[in-house]
Amino acid sequence: MREGVAARDLNATVVYAGGGFRRYDEAKVGLLTHGLQYGTGCFEGIRGYWSPQERELYLVQLREHYERLAASAKILLMELPHSTQELIEITVDLCTRNRFEIDVYVRPCIFKSAEDVGVRLHDAPCAFAIVPIPFTAYLEKSKGVRACVSSWRRADDSMVPPRAKITGLYVNSALAKSEAIANGYDEGILLSNDGHVSEGSAENIFLVRRGILYTPDPSQNVLEGCTRRAVIEIARDFGIDVIERAIDRGELYAADEVFFTGTAAGIAAVTSIDRRTVGDGGIGAITRRIGDLYDRIVVGREPRYASWLTRAYAAQAVG
Repeated sequence: MREGVAARDLNATVVYAGGGFRRYDEAKVGLLTHGLQYGTGCFEGIRGYWSPQERELYLVQLREHYERLAASAKILLMELPHSTQELIEITVDLCTRNRFEIDVYVRPCIFKSAEDVGVRLHDAPCAFAIVPIPFTAYLEKSKGVRACVSSWRRADDSMVPPRAKITGLYVNSALAKSEAIANGYDEGILLSNDGHVSEGSAENIFLVRRGILYTPDPSQNVLEGCTRRAVIEIARDFGIDVIERAIDRGELYAADEVFFTGTAAGIAAVTSIDRRTVGDGGIGAITRRIGDLYDRIVVGREPRYASWLTRAYAAQAVG
């Protein structure tokens, strides 16, 4: 079973493709599809958290994710076929059609669908789809993450804009992730071309030092993560200072705490980097405080942050 993916018959899963709802095995992509051959597509990852007590599926930051997808598509000369509000409604409908009673991961994607040969962005039609799957955990977080600084550098904005979730760009992430696993780590940390800390293979990164939270600013070729933004808001609500700036590699080793953030990863403490213990080797106090609140937020237990959530089954009943 793939990491994080719960067992389910994928072929029977209802997806949104070709402008309508259909089974996964009815949604086909040709071998010469431009997005497959050249990586000319972009996507989002959206999490939904099941609350068995309320029998409700909470979808997290739907609007923020679809707004970012629209920005990514624009970079690739594409336009989403629906408004943000329509995409929210389709996603809710999709989850309830599948009758999910488990945590889920929703993957909307738009890609160049021409079936021909020729590298370009212009004069190529697009296709759009949304695929939801049961999902448990992306990283094993209970013992903390063992990370390393990757030998691969983060792609620069002058090459492929990292603030867009472009499918082809994720080869950069895959190289770093597989290198880390091959060398006995859980995750890799990519540096920018000039040697500053950028992000993990699929996560943003935060450091704590002397009670202050630091994270690379967007000029360090980071994805402007939805969870990153949420963590900054949570920290400031706690009265914790947050500074976005360039971070040197050596600061990773001197940090009191380090943690990753991401839609798939959630909040994941990093307990060692390049076999150097971070802090005391456990989950730090600030990491735990932010992580515990985030875990309550995503299952609807913090009314102050209710605007971040869409209740799938309640929304269906209202509709």
